[in-house]
Amino acid sequence: MEQDFCPNPNLKVWLDGRLVPVAEANINVFSHGLLYGDGVFEGIRIYHGRIFECTAHMKRLANSLKAIRMEVPWSMGRLVEAIEQTRKANGVENGYVRLVATRGVGTLGIHPFRTTSPSVFIIVATIQMYDEEMYEKGMKIVTAATVRNHPNAMAPRIKSLNYLNNIMAKLEAIDAGCLEAVMLNPEGFVAECTGDNLFIVRLGKLQTPAPHCGILEGITRRLILKLAQRRGIPTEETTLTRHDLYFADEAFISGTGAEVCPVCEIDKRPVGDGKPGPITRQLIEDFRAHAKSGEELLAGE
Repeated sequence: MEQDFCPNPNLKVWLDGRLVPVAEANINVFSHGLLYGDGVFEGIRIYHGRIFECTAHMKRLANSLKAIRMEVPWSMGRLVEAIEQTRKANGVENGYVRLVATRGVGTLGIHPFRTTSPSVFIIVATIQMYDEEMYEKGMKIVTAATVRNHPNAMAPRIKSLNYLNNIMAKLEAIDAGCLEAVMLNPEGFVAECTGDNLFIVRLGKLQTPAPHCGILEGITRRLILKLAQRRGIPTEETTLTRHDLYFADEAFISGTGAEVCPVCEIDKRPVGDGKPGPITRQLIEDFRAHAKSGEELLAGE
């Protein structure tokens, strides 16, 4: 879900069919992606020179495009080739891909059909999310006052360019001295964090908010559920309250950039004994092994 990485002046960006230096990868000020957030994106990891869970990511991109009634002039297969072309051009063996599709250049006003052909650009760069110490000791998070989008307004399952409410919640986290915040849905139930999905463990069962709670169905989230099932760990997609978080035995976040990161404190309340628990540690280990394997566990879904 959201990641941080530093551009370098030697970076090559794939923009509408050609590789260009990052300084020349310019977006028109009349782009509807810029003016109105009219577009979608995917965040994808590269591990050991391989596109991580490529099939699942491209399927989600295709679904997001379909949901907003936008067609791009390249097939999903051609975009995979473009990711690989960009990766090689930048010499990235382990990094992050940001693939963005916008409605294109148009007039002032939100009319979606007064635009030119949709535009796509691909950035492949290195990434750094959290310090390794945080994966060992866990992170502190808070609950944000900013509410997650209502599914009947703009479905959070669409990975759109409109992330403003997530950004406002992220500001709340930063103001509280944290790096992440829990976002509730309009009914007051737990949805997800500002850029990551959320899991808890209670009495040996792994639980996470269900899709109807207003979450983005993260690729890493789906993978964690699969890896847990392989281990024989009971899993449940359900409705969670803040109270459930406060009395969890373990908690962690998951996301493309964050991977699997333990949570040691929620709203000043320690999670369990305040240290990453055994199920969390096992799933971190299993995720890292899977990333190294190159297997596409979600390809058949």
